[in-house]
Amino acid sequence: MEVRPIQVEVDVSDGLPVFIMVGFASAQVKESQDRVRTALKNNGIALPPKRITVNFAPADIRKEGAGFDLPVAAALLTAAGVITPSALEGILVIGELSLNGDVHAVPGVLPCVIRARELSCRFCMIPKGNLREARLIRDIRVIGVGNLCEMIRYLIDPDSFIPEEETDENLPPQEESVDFMEICGQEGARRAAEIAVTGFHNLLFIGPPGAGKTMLARRIPTIMPALTFEESLELTKIYSIAGLLSEEHPLIRERPFRSPHHTSSPQSLTGGGRNPRPGEISLAHRGILFLDELPEFSRRALETLRQPMEDKIICLSRTAGTYIFPASFMLVAALNPCPCGYYPDMNRCRCTAGEVAHYLGKLSQPLLDRIDLCADIPSVSFQEMSSGAGTTSSAEIRKRVECGREIQRRRYEGTGISCNGEMSNRFIGKYCTLTEEGKRLLKTAYEKLRFSMRSYHRILRVARTIADLEACEQIGSAHVAEALSYRALDKKYWS
Repeated sequence: MEVRPIQVEVDVSDGLPVFIMVGFASAQVKESQDRVRTALKNNGIALPPKRITVNFAPADIRKEGAGFDLPVAAALLTAAGVITPSALEGILVIGELSLNGDVHAVPGVLPCVIRARELSCRFCMIPKGNLREARLIRDIRVIGVGNLCEMIRYLIDPDSFIPEEETDENLPPQEESVDFMEICGQEGARRAAEIAVTGFHNLLFIGPPGAGKTMLARRIPTIMPALTFEESLELTKIYSIAGLLSEEHPLIRERPFRSPHHTSSPQSLTGGGRNPRPGEISLAHRGILFLDELPEFSRRALETLRQPMEDKIICLSRTAGTYIFPASFMLVAALNPCPCGYYPDMNRCRCTAGEVAHYLGKLSQPLLDRIDLCADIPSVSFQEMSSGAGTTSSAEIRKRVECGREIQRRRYEGTGISCNGEMSNRFIGKYCTLTEEGKRLLKTAYEKLRFSMRSYHRILRVARTIADLEACEQIGSAHVAEALSYRALDKKYWS
């Protein structure tokens, strides 16, 4: 997410004809010498038969990607006398060249343009395919080029670039294709989802097959508040780095809902690779990471979630450097209580006690402690099915969620956090004040159920959210009791 500017320098001197690249360039970057040389030749520009040296400074940062083609070509043309050196002062150039001189789009342009604005660059020269993405930043001039000849023309005379008419990025939100009204019964799970979204808490659904766990999870984005422009821009930066932006509508307007398969590797969740890219955790930033059939994920993959769930960032250390990606996501998970799915209904469950213990034992207690709400999803009765869908729509639930979020926004203004789920322990004593009845109930539960300190703090956060939904300043015994009910299930299944 952090962009480091690279200075591209070219020297053309007497000597044996050779093209050398220095400055810790990867093999992918070194291949640009052939692309640049061929593109120049095919556009009628012959390089002199001299010694050409290209340097990428600073030399201690490894250079990756094909975006260096265009700056190498620009610097080479300047060294050859085609472009004056003053034309390249204080500008950002990025793009990939084809052999015929066309300029292709590259990932990660938006963070680069933001960094260029911070460095007070005169303008940015980028591929035409990235122009809509870069125009999201309004207070810097951006020039889009489609080929090598356009690059030369606009470098010599930047004022000759006539920008296309900009389309309105503030399009109306798409109509939701799913709605909570389609769910029959499951009032307890609906309530748990509403609390979880209001406070941005992690949520776990437990129930038999076909009870509606996945159906509930896929409707949670419909009750989440709309993204602010700052959040949209933050998400767009992540998806730009990952190369997942749409060329027509690059701005991310909807909260992400990522649902990786249970065979996903730890690296696909956390991110990584030779040139580290964001993983599913970061792609779910400001949105939902849904893990269906939770015990089917590998133990190693699940344990990688623990640190990002606490810190809201993920730090990847590699020999080439340390990469930090945002990871403020809401975990929604679903699981069956046993391999066959019907435990503890012993009339239908075919699993032995050992099989049930082994299945549930795939989830460690530290991971369960980081899940704020655990909701039981019972089988839907015939009466509930025959009575039709629910009576509360996603729009109605979203209004209540937005009221709760507004209370939290005013409370945490200036603290760097926005939701109860992000509240650190030092804020709990300040903002989670309990009535005397609430204190006595929480004390009794803590001593009898032997909660960990982390569970205790998470119960307080959930109780704070329940109180916010009712616009109560203090946390009462009813709020504590409801918060405790969402911790009772993990004691039921993992006692």
